[in-house]
Amino acid sequence: MRAYTHDPERSRALLERLMGARELRPGTWELRGERRGGTITYDPAPAGAMAIPGAGTVHHVAWGTTVEDHPAWFARLQQAGVQSSPIIDRHYFKAIYYREPSGVLFELSDDEPGFTVDVPLERLGEVVILPPQLEPHRDAIVANLTPLPDPRASWTTTP
Repeated sequence: MRAYTHDPERSRALLERLMGARELRPGTWELRGERRGGTITYDPAPAGAMAIPGAGTVHHVAWGTTVEDHPAWFARLQQAGVQSSPIIDRHYFKAIYYREPSGVLFELSDDEPGFTVDVPLERLGEVVILPPQLEPHRDAIVANLTPLPDPRASWTTTP
């Protein structure tokens, strides 16, 4: 992912010491776990630029963890003095949110129970699934969705 900042050094300690990132080159860090990873690059912010949420922006960046490691991440953030949300149950996973020093909202998301809590794996994408707290608003939500083509429609099956 890429982000604008006026000073990427502000984020170095959090990325390296807290999250275990390694610097690949100035302004770019890699975070890698046992199963997946990613990079974050900070580009110089345009002169006078201010963060304004809206079209063309990203709300947050999610980093994956496991159910077993999630409480340890929460404790680690607290011990480092990083202000964060508590562990929030999102029905499909649990998440912790915090802003890193350059202002990017990070989410630590665990991997269970997953989206198959509502629908079997082979049916994912066929129906709109919503967490329980949004079910009362289903009609309004579905009415505002733009239908997408089913990429599986063109798949051929072998007997």
